[in-house]
Amino acid sequence: MSRKQQLLKRHRRNKRVAVLIGLLLLVVIGVWVAWWLPLVLGVLAWIAHEAWFADHLFYAPGEDYQYRFSAEAEVAGVRFEGGQLRVDSPLQADATLVLAIKIKSGWLGRFLDPAVEITGGDSTDRQAFERGVNGIRYLNLSGLAPALAAGELRLRGRFCTLHGTPRLWAWVNPEYSKQRVMVIAPHADDAELAAFGLYSQAEKPWIVTLTAGEIEAEHYQQMGLDPVEASRTKGRLRAWDSIAVPLWAGVPQAHCVQLGYFCLQLPAMRATPDQPVASREAELSDIRLFRQFNPFPLPADVDGLPTWNNLLADLRQLLLTARPEVIVLPHPVLDPHPDHICAQQAVVEALQGLEWQPTVVLGYANHLHDNDRWPMGDAGAGIALPPLFDDTLELRPCSLPLSLAQQRDKAMALGMMHDLQPAPPFKRRMRRWLQRVLAGRARSPYGENEFFRKAVRRHELFWRL
Repeated sequence: MSRKQQLLKRHRRNKRVAVLIGLLLLVVIGVWVAWWLPLVLGVLAWIAHEAWFADHLFYAPGEDYQYRFSAEAEVAGVRFEGGQLRVDSPLQADATLVLAIKIKSGWLGRFLDPAVEITGGDSTDRQAFERGVNGIRYLNLSGLAPALAAGELRLRGRFCTLHGTPRLWAWVNPEYSKQRVMVIAPHADDAELAAFGLYSQAEKPWIVTLTAGEIEAEHYQQMGLDPVEASRTKGRLRAWDSIAVPLWAGVPQAHCVQLGYFCLQLPAMRATPDQPVASREAELSDIRLFRQFNPFPLPADVDGLPTWNNLLADLRQLLLTARPEVIVLPHPVLDPHPDHICAQQAVVEALQGLEWQPTVVLGYANHLHDNDRWPMGDAGAGIALPPLFDDTLELRPCSLPLSLAQQRDKAMALGMMHDLQPAPPFKRRMRRWLQRVLAGRARSPYGENEFFRKAVRRHELFWRL
């Protein structure tokens, strides 16, 4: 069982206990006070839960995030005076900048998302954090080096205050868009969620999608399709998405490849590398149905078997064909999705002994272990660093700025993805409405799915591996 599954299991257990205790209290109130009062209190408790306590947050907001960065990257002479952030050392304009500072929530910050407003020059940003936050957090100041160097960068807490001595780190990264970039996507839309801004600016981008993403096809069953037909239709549509949507960013179809392996079956494939692992829902053990849009043949097209060895053979041919200088794939520590973990492992195995090796590998996280809302805050805002409570691993972030026009293009690409188009369930829509009304959370202008809020931001955040 993964760490995220363990955290979710513990959360559900604690929630069941809390509900049981609440029901007992309501029964006591109904017996000793008034029969109708538990009904009113029950409705109010449900509204309060949906508005303020429904986030999947599997840690205490008072915990410090714990990151370890290279000592050479720390910037000297940083201070916070009268709301202004100042630095004595010179900074490169396009450097990735990360600021550590203690953020303490006010009482309103327990009901409305506390945030740090960042203004400098013509730029205004607002990076949000957990309600009730009281610990060290890491702001993303990338793109603001000129304003910081000029002494024009101001920080102001909204429903929170800033404390302590700030620490600043700076990293200068190559211009990856000038290199050959290959984005590894476990599912259709992962490349767009994590790296649309990067690959849309790259001169020679490749998009390689590993799975068809055919499971959980209830939306298509509602159209009258039986479960198997619905699963196959969803897989074919997402296979089409993985080839067609990158064209919106100027990626030629000849550089978009769908491998067609089955969703959530990569771990089983890796456990038995030479054994085929069929789809959970599509009643298929042949991956070629989802490869029909590929621009050229691949090794697994010979037998169509969904095996780990076939996956490695496909990846090796693609790596030798594209010869990418930059590979972008899921981060092996930050992103806990089982298919994402296996996607990273498959690329690592495929590169072993290969005559071509990339110059850099960048990791991304479209999911987290312990906070399903990250990146917190509204669409269009910056991406603060995610929660991390293990400083044994030295990390190096790489933040790519996105203009408003690039953000809108990214939102349109996500809007073309069939998996992000269905309306959320009624309960989730009701929860979002209550949170807008009572918790002040804004709706994304681009769509109802949460990824329109989480992914359409002024930064894309990667980690050098």
